[in-house]
Amino acid sequence: NGGGKSTYLQTLAQLVILAQIGCFIPAQQATIRIVPALFTRMGTGDNISASASTFLIEMQEAAHMLRDATPESLVLIDELGRGTAHMDGISICWAVCERLLDLGE
Repeated sequence: NGGGKSTYLQTLAQLVILAQIGCFIPAQQATIRIVPALFTRMGTGDNISASASTFLIEMQEAAHMLRDATPESLVLIDELGRGTAHMDGISICWAVCERLLDLGE
């Protein structure tokens, strides 16, 4: 819908990486903490050669995040669940968010 959410998430990931390796970031001032892990789930399509649907790839990436993320990790997710029915996607996204919130407890 053209609001810039995906671009914002991609820019945020790039800025965190640049800051962590000591590079200049285009800002007058910024405070960016060091994160031990950066997980991203950005838009992708299917992988025909691997017989993997968009939904399967999304679920594999989400499983990787949920398995390996810690409370100190930065997790950026864009349009999780778009490879399935609308209500199923919402339910999956909700469950992933709840699990990520549980990491901080």
